[in-house]
Amino acid sequence: MKLCLLYGGKSAEHEVSLQTAKAVIGALDKNKFDIYPIYISKQGQWAEGSKITDTITDVAQLQLLNNNSNEGLSSTGEDQLSHKSTDMIPSSLQSGYDVVFPLLHGPNGEDGTIQGLLEVLNIPYVGNGVLASSAGMDKVTMKNLFAQAGLRQVKYVSYIRSVWEADRDTAYNEVEARFGYPCFVKPANLGSSVGISKCENREELVAAFEEAFRYDRKIIIEQGVTAREIEIGLLGNDEVSCSVAGEIVPKKAFYDYEAKYQDGSTELVIPADISEEQYAELREMAIAAYKELDCSGLARVDFFITEDGQVLINEVNTMPGFTPFSMFPLLWKHTGLPYAELIERLIDLGIERFEEKQKITHTF
Repeated sequence: MKLCLLYGGKSAEHEVSLQTAKAVIGALDKNKFDIYPIYISKQGQWAEGSKITDTITDVAQLQLLNNNSNEGLSSTGEDQLSHKSTDMIPSSLQSGYDVVFPLLHGPNGEDGTIQGLLEVLNIPYVGNGVLASSAGMDKVTMKNLFAQAGLRQVKYVSYIRSVWEADRDTAYNEVEARFGYPCFVKPANLGSSVGISKCENREELVAAFEEAFRYDRKIIIEQGVTAREIEIGLLGNDEVSCSVAGEIVPKKAFYDYEAKYQDGSTELVIPADISEEQYAELREMAIAAYKELDCSGLARVDFFITEDGQVLINEVNTMPGFTPFSMFPLLWKHTGLPYAELIERLIDLGIERFEEKQKITHTF
């Protein structure tokens, strides 16, 4: 099977995508798959790589372009994959592969844009479609859909930059009047905890608005709660399976980018120490959220369990962290599905959904 891995991207989560690509390449059975890389630089330039036959030892090998130039390879001191670059989408993407696996996180990859391109080209691809990807990326839209589905969640309010710039004090006053401190300020369309701040007072709130608006034109502010952070993995298209639950135990103020990817200051407890009744409630709410967003392939659904035992849904991540040490693959490993088999299962689900869509009539 000719498998294209699409990674990198114009996103603050570019480096996370490279780590994901390296891990997936290392796990894939090269007797089953011919693996071809397509790299998207931070500037949006595309580069096709030759078939991968060796182990990737450094993510720099996957950066098929020098990010400071339109020409040449990244200088890493190691042999790079031979490649050709283009400002346009590679022609091979339309007809050269049996299936595409988008390993992109954040805007311009996890938000429905790449998914829409692949839909137009009528190419089988792994993971969620346009609607689930875009709704799951936008935290405000996602929470509005949760509210419509009757799923319990924390209080929240959102702003677009122009409204905030026109009257900043009114925005700050509204946050304080609705739920006060502590609260969390986040870009609406970003993951991996980039641009997120915890606020305990007005001064921190002002700084947090400035920080979040660096990454998006829309931000969301959520009420802070004292709670355990519990996550569950889902796999499937119309029929959905759930993993065991896992718990995030951060040793810092909250589960930020450094805690997730850099400093090792977070403990992942799998399976989480919760009751059968709590797991049943998590599972029911997770599947309801998955179906409300029309997810397919995979998702990680994150929850809070408050001190009084109340379960609150936090968010759905339609392309969760995907290294062997990320929560989503670890949840499935503890459920009995190892990393390499998980990847193959996702590829099968992508092809299954593509074949199901081919049954749709486009003439009248």
